[in-house]
Amino acid sequence: MERHTRRQSVWALTLLLAIPLQALAAEPLPSWNDGPVKQSIIDFVTRATTEGHPGYIPSEERIATFDNDGTLWQEQPVVQGAFLLEQVKARVREDASLAKRQPFKAVLEGDVALLSSMDEPQLMELFAATHGGKTQDEFAQEARAFFQSARHPKLGVPYTQLAYAPMLELLQYLRANGFQTWISSGGGTDFMRVVSEDTYGIPPQQVIGSDLKEKFDEGHGHPVLRREARVDHINDKAGKPVGIEQHIGRRPVFAAGNVRSGGDIQMLQYTKEQPRPGFALLIHHDDAGREFAYEEKNDASLKAAREGGWTVVSMRQDWKRVFPQEGR
Repeated sequence: MERHTRRQSVWALTLLLAIPLQALAAEPLPSWNDGPVKQSIIDFVTRATTEGHPGYIPSEERIATFDNDGTLWQEQPVVQGAFLLEQVKARVREDASLAKRQPFKAVLEGDVALLSSMDEPQLMELFAATHGGKTQDEFAQEARAFFQSARHPKLGVPYTQLAYAPMLELLQYLRANGFQTWISSGGGTDFMRVVSEDTYGIPPQQVIGSDLKEKFDEGHGHPVLRREARVDHINDKAGKPVGIEQHIGRRPVFAAGNVRSGGDIQMLQYTKEQPRPGFALLIHHDDAGREFAYEEKNDASLKAAREGGWTVVSMRQDWKRVFPQEGR
């Protein structure tokens, strides 16, 4: 009997260790306030992972896609825009005529409002002008150097410390329940890949973004991939479902975006409206005290959320804290 009891105890301990820590937490998503938004996420995940339930989703189909800027971390200013400011300065030192052309001129003048309002095609045009001809390794080194030294102009901390605590918890919660978490952002793929794993736990191969065309260069016996001064794919608006299909080959069952320029509408529609309705999450920036408050000019994302039955997150009401360094 004693031996049998010991075997049971060992088996129970083995099962306990096999369960992800997040799944054992007394309260999933601790940085989220209790309420309908938090509960709707938990209810969806519970349905998706309960075999025999009508909402059950096989593990191989549990794909979750997240926009990056304004969804996983702050976007005032857009981090890629801040990086490009440094790159444009370097490029102008090589070609002074660029200083008289827009958007180079405004960028050089430190127009933060412009950097915050630039859409993905504009940013990618700047990328093409500043990084055409560089190898992938050269670009990655420049991006890493930026992240090591740059600080947010208002908040004064590295950009990688400005990932949203509630969204980091959401990523962990989904992964603990068998979901694959992917980034699908309008930002540059290679730029995000430099920090995606350390910041979000998302490996580089699960990052989808906008890209420049590339070519294989034998490099005098040292093969490299070299970036061209031409845009290949803009992973924004209608381009997001295209990028998702090309990289994943499955439609997401969970997707998150934010209210800014309507760039996430099509991804959320693509996720929500399918034979098995997915979960669409929209982040509303309405917390000027802890982060920023801003709206879209045409209110397109909130309008689409109302029409599509998406879950809208009020940062002010639904999040106990915004950034990891804040007290719980």
